[in-house]
Amino acid sequence: MPDAGSRRDLAEIMAERRALVDAALDGRLPPADEPPLTIHQAMRYSVFAGGKRLRPMLALFGCEAVGGTLEDAMPAAVALEMIHTYSLVHDDLPAMDDDDFRRGRPTCHKVYGEAVAILAGDALLTQAFRVLADPIATGVPAARRLQIVAEIATAAGSLGMVGGQTMDIQAEGETLEPATLLTLHAKKTGALLRASLRAGGLAGGADDAAMACLTGYGERLGLAFQIVDDILDIEGSSAEMGKATGSDARKHKATYPAVFGLEAARRDAARLLAEAREAVRPLGDGGVVLVALADFVERRRS
Repeated sequence: MPDAGSRRDLAEIMAERRALVDAALDGRLPPADEPPLTIHQAMRYSVFAGGKRLRPMLALFGCEAVGGTLEDAMPAAVALEMIHTYSLVHDDLPAMDDDDFRRGRPTCHKVYGEAVAILAGDALLTQAFRVLADPIATGVPAARRLQIVAEIATAAGSLGMVGGQTMDIQAEGETLEPATLLTLHAKKTGALLRASLRAGGLAGGADDAAMACLTGYGERLGLAFQIVDDILDIEGSSAEMGKATGSDARKHKATYPAVFGLEAARRDAARLLAEAREAVRPLGDGGVVLVALADFVERRRS
């Protein structure tokens, strides 16, 4: 792997990994011409709408950091992106965030209707676990594959992402205690990012010490990512974000800047990312890309 110490090198690595993930997604999604056509086209429309592929990237980088291969982690990477995409399709629905655009183009329900969008999200979530359960997709031992399934399911469900989204909806217009907001963010965003790294570590055969490094990194990166996201909703541009900005304030959502203040949000994001970098220092050369990825999150504008 090339030195990821520079921004250009990380960009190249991410572009290469993104292409591999996209190819794997293409091969593991039902073809667009497979009946019933509408649902499969809606699934593909949503998955291939763009995006950074951050969760698959974390799984792949986590696996490589502990000496595993891309092939070991690819089923988890694909499944994580399907789960993430399903969550976005459902988040955009009128009953949730009611967004018309995602990644610069009309959201799934705007193109295919609300009913098909709900079903497309359901199908993506189901397909994710079909991919994880495929015994011939990877050489990872069955016991480890079961651990990966449990890890991702826990992070995606009511104890993780779904629970966090529930808290987010119920918190609209409310003033949250700081500890409650941190729990919300840890579940809604942090859980799946943490699980991505842990799934990669499990696929790569990480020992307990390496798993602890990946876990510590993931917990800090996950919260920092959400804080930066909250900041960008205030300061970012719609053109860069690919969706309307300022929506958090309009919907009176509980955000990190709203609870702690904008300057404190910037400081805390920087502190958390510094702690994330330190968490993977013990991995030596294996953690170099993860250190660079923390830099990328700190600089991101979309």
